[in-house]
Amino acid sequence: MSGQLTYSFTPPRGLAGTLLDIANLKDIDSRVNGETEVDAMRFGMGAVQGDSPGTNVLVPTAAATLDQFEGIVMTGHTQQMTMTGEVPVYPAQTVGILRWGRAWARVADGIIPEYGEPLFLIITGAEAGLFTNDDGGGTNMALNGRFYGGLGTGNVAPVELYTPVVQ
Repeated sequence: MSGQLTYSFTPPRGLAGTLLDIANLKDIDSRVNGETEVDAMRFGMGAVQGDSPGTNVLVPTAAATLDQFEGIVMTGHTQQMTMTGEVPVYPAQTVGILRWGRAWARVADGIIPEYGEPLFLIITGAEAGLFTNDDGGGTNMALNGRFYGGLGTGNVAPVELYTPVVQ
C-alpha cells in the first residue's frame, strides 16, 4: 500500500489580517465594521474611527487624520469562506483591530517593501486602506510603524505598529 508523498501546492506565506508571530506583544480591540457594503472592508486593511469613535471603524478617506487611525483589521478565523473562495467582512460585523503589534497587512499593487522601511496608509482612491512604503507625495498617512519584512504570497507583507506613546 502506498500513500501520497508529494503535494502540488504549498500554504501561502502570510495571510492578510493574521498575526505575524505568537509573541504576546500586541493589543487587539473589538470594533464594529461601519461600512454598508459587503467586503468594502477587508482583513489586513487599515481602519479609522467611524461616526462612533471607540465603537465602529471605516475604510479611510482623504479626510482621515492620524489621530483617527485605529489599526489593522484582523481575522479571528471564525468566518466562513464563500463558494467563490472569499472571506468577506460584512456590515455591522465585529472585527478585531490590531492597535499595536505585528501582523500580515494588505499592500498596494507594485509595492515591494523591505525590512525597516517606513509604513504609510493610503487614504485616497481605490487602494484606500492598503499599506505602502511610499508617502505618495504627501497624500498617504505616515504611521508609527515599519515594514517587518518583504512580500508574502500575494499582496501582503508583515508590518509592525509601534506601541503608542502615552503622553
